[in-house]
Formats: sequence, structure tokens, C-alpha cells
Amino acid sequence: MELSTWLTFFAASWAISISPGPGAIASMSAGLNHGFKHGYVTIFGLVLGIWTQLAIVGVGLGALMATSATAFVVVKWVGVAYLVWLGIQQWRAPARPMVAASDSGEVVTQRTLILKAWMINVVNPKGTVFLLAVVPQFISTGEPLLPQYLIIGATLAFTDMVVMSGYTALASRVLGALKKPAHIRAMNRTFGSLFVIAGSLLALFKRSA
Repeated sequence: MELSTWLTFFAASWAISISPGPGAIASMSAGLNHGFKHGYVTIFGLVLGIWTQLAIVGVGLGALMATSATAFVVVKWVGVAYLVWLGIQQWRAPARPMVAASDSGEVVTQRTLILKAWMINVVNPKGTVFLLAVVPQFISTGEPLLPQYLIIGATLAFTDMVVMSGYTALASRVLGALKKPAHIRAMNRTFGSLFVIAGSLLALFKRSA
């Protein structure tokens, strides 16, 4: 991959990462509920999800989803259901003071946070179709494909980790301010609603002809 091509993709990657979506919501939710140190691992799950999406595109399932209405619809509605489920769980969360995970009696394991974040990106067919539309523009068919996919994957991982760490850190700063049950309940319902909205937007997403 030529330097000029990579620089163009690098610029596009920032726009992709900064755009609000389920990943940003998950990062802020993790920061609010677990603090920055513990919630940061969510970002690794999101990056693993991006890499999985990229692998799907690379091996051709992305092309299948682009041509098969059934495959697209199945994955799409799995993603919708998962995001709505996360929203309901967040909405119904008890109104307990927000404390860092190390100080809480109920600690969500890092493995669980990573798995949940991975699922958020993996079951998002919009991400697959988006990568399928964008990535080929930066791929040179005359060069080995694997090194190019590795560069693209590393670039997306870097920009996403920087942006999502910012979302997580910003949200974690609110921990000390959320003491009253009413405030905590409002926060839980706000993020629960955001997950449901994200799922609804995904449900409305339609492929280009």
C-alpha cells in the first residue's frame, strides 16, 4: 500500500471512529459504570469486533451479505435484538452509586466486557457493508492482499482505540457526580435509551441498490 493511499485511509479512519454509534455508546456506558481503568477493556472488544468484521469482508461473507437479502436480514435483526437487549438491561439496572469496579461489591469481569463489546460490532451488518464499500477503494489487486488488510486493520484499531478511550475517559469523570438515586436512574435510562435508539437505527438501515 502506497503512503498516499494509506494517508487517505488514515484520515477516513478518524471519521469512521469519531462518528457516534453503538461502539461509542458502549465505551461511555463502560466508563460510567466501571471507571476508566476497568472500563477501558471494552475498547479491546470493540477493536476485536472490527477485526472480525474485516476478516468477514476479506473471506467473502461480506460479499454474500451484499448480494443475499436473506443473509443480510438475518444478521441485521440479530444485531437489532442484541442492541435492544443491552438497552433494556441498562434501563432496568439498579440505581446504585457509580463506583469504580475495584470498589464495587459486584465486579463485571474484563472478559465479559470484552465479549459484550465484541458482539456489538460483530452483529452490526451495517459495519460489514460499510467496510465492504470502503475497503476495496484502498486495496491494490496487483499487490499481496494480506499485508494490505493487516495495515487497514491496524489503522482502524489505532484510531478506534484513541477515540473510544476519549469517550470512556469523559464518561468516567462523571462517576463522582452521580450520587443520588434519581441521577443514577436517569443515567441508566439515558444510556439504555441510546442502545435502543442505536438498535432502531440499525433496523431502519437499508442497503444501497
